[in-house]
Amino acid sequence: MNFDELGLSEDLLKGIKEMGFEKPSPVQEKAIPVLLSDKTDLVALAQTGTGKTAGFGLPLLELTDPDVREVQSVILSPTRELANQIAEDLKKFAKYKKGIKVLSVYGGASISGQIKDLRRGVNVVVATPGRLKDLIERGVANLRNIDRVVLDEADEMLNMGFKQELDYILSGTPEEKSTWLFSATMPKEIERIAKNYMNNPLKITVGSQNEGAKNVVHKYFLVRHPQRFSALKRIVDSEPNIFGLIFCRTKRDTQEIADKLIGDGYSVDALHGDLSQQQRDRVMDKFRDRKIQLLCATDVAARGIDVDDVTHVINYELPDEIESYTHRSGRTGRAGKSGESLVIVTDREAFKIRRIEKIIQKKFERSEVPKGEEVIKQRILSLVEQVKSTEINEEEFGKIAEDVLSQFEDMDKEQVIKLFVSKEFNKFLAYYQNSNELESRGGRDSGRGRDRGRDRGDRGRDRGRGDRGARNERGGRSDRSDRNSRGEGRRDRDTRNGDFKTFFINLGTEDGVDKGEFIDFVCSASDIKGKSIGQIRLNDRFSFFEVEKESFNKVSDGMKGCTFDGRKIKIEPAKPRDRD
Repeated sequence: MNFDELGLSEDLLKGIKEMGFEKPSPVQEKAIPVLLSDKTDLVALAQTGTGKTAGFGLPLLELTDPDVREVQSVILSPTRELANQIAEDLKKFAKYKKGIKVLSVYGGASISGQIKDLRRGVNVVVATPGRLKDLIERGVANLRNIDRVVLDEADEMLNMGFKQELDYILSGTPEEKSTWLFSATMPKEIERIAKNYMNNPLKITVGSQNEGAKNVVHKYFLVRHPQRFSALKRIVDSEPNIFGLIFCRTKRDTQEIADKLIGDGYSVDALHGDLSQQQRDRVMDKFRDRKIQLLCATDVAARGIDVDDVTHVINYELPDEIESYTHRSGRTGRAGKSGESLVIVTDREAFKIRRIEKIIQKKFERSEVPKGEEVIKQRILSLVEQVKSTEINEEEFGKIAEDVLSQFEDMDKEQVIKLFVSKEFNKFLAYYQNSNELESRGGRDSGRGRDRGRDRGDRGRDRGRGDRGARNERGGRSDRSDRNSRGEGRRDRDTRNGDFKTFFINLGTEDGVDKGEFIDFVCSASDIKGKSIGQIRLNDRFSFFEVEKESFNKVSDGMKGCTFDGRKIKIEPAKPRDRD
């Protein structure tokens, strides 16, 4: 079945095609026609990464009246990343369906800005439960006349403790609305929601994708940042029969990595948003027909890829939105076949592995980047297997056999084998023979507080304590006067008026961080936005930084056990005298 057989309008089909979607997934194929044809409640059980957003998003957009400038549909999701992702997908789907307004609302962002957007008039609200409850209580979000409620990742919302918020929100919606519940599992609490807030819901289950997820092995490789590309090449070289996807974060990185691999003789092409539809189709045809061995892609461009024989997914860089990892890894291990999802990370990113494990509920294996001699051996053994399994056309070879064999009359069997192997692998021998081994640093386990560099972490912790004591003896005058000279003292005083709290952290300029890197590290570890961070005071070996009160616990919990370049990070609320 194609998308144009599901009953969708031409405007939506045009947006779908532009996003690279080709054929509906099983959950889309089952859900879309039902939701379009009848006002019904639906429970859809399907694993994360199986295309649920389009499954509920496309019929929701089709049923939305852009001329009615009020909230017609509410979509609830467990995290702000997923809420933003859903909202962005809906906007892309509705690109040619003019007039539909979609807004995502979530905690950690300015509520005043979200209130202004709501008052301007929107059709679809994508929200996290806590923020939507807050907006309802403020009298800004009115759900009394909505037509649809979608609960996406319902089981995850309950796992995160949103039971009370869900009850509060659902109890304030009209009985005649439609409720669409999408979940990976069906625990008792989901059954309770279905019983209390849904009217004879239709149930659909998509189980085939679950088998694929079980067949995927997740591994990570820890390297220094400058070694990332070299590690990629070694991983690819050690898998001669690889047929895979390489994911990068940006269109520019995707094209650059593809060009570098092509320049080194690899069978690669790139897929990203700067390509025309015709170019995208041509690249995808080459990939499906195995005319290329590797496809380097961005997350958005790869959404429409549905190829069952992908052996490996290589995360050259982890996605900005961690939840997107499930979409990437879901490209392999399909149709009951096995697959591997590989991640190349540096020490500064290693803590993200722990967060991904929580999402996919599977453990990663730590793997060492293959040594040069291992790569060469693997390639030679693969060639031997290929040669042994080659079919011989006796009739045609017989016509030249005498001439060919005569060329080897003065050589023994061993010499002939050496010549053929050397002909094929001289480039690998030249590349790897004198190459340095890629250093594997620290260890992701440090992100859980079980750092292999525990001794170094302890030294860093003790050093941080000592530095803080030294600073207290100095009284901090130079830091305060320097801050005032930059015009930051006034902001610092303002943020202390109850809106912000201050942390001490054993990370400073001697660790090679500037303010930009510091903000990125804190935001990535804590799952907050940069605007939630107030004053930052970087010292040599330790620092102080302020965060909004509502983000205080997220930062405290999110950064527990984190490491930076192999050193365990210690973070704690700053004492009053430390902040002065």
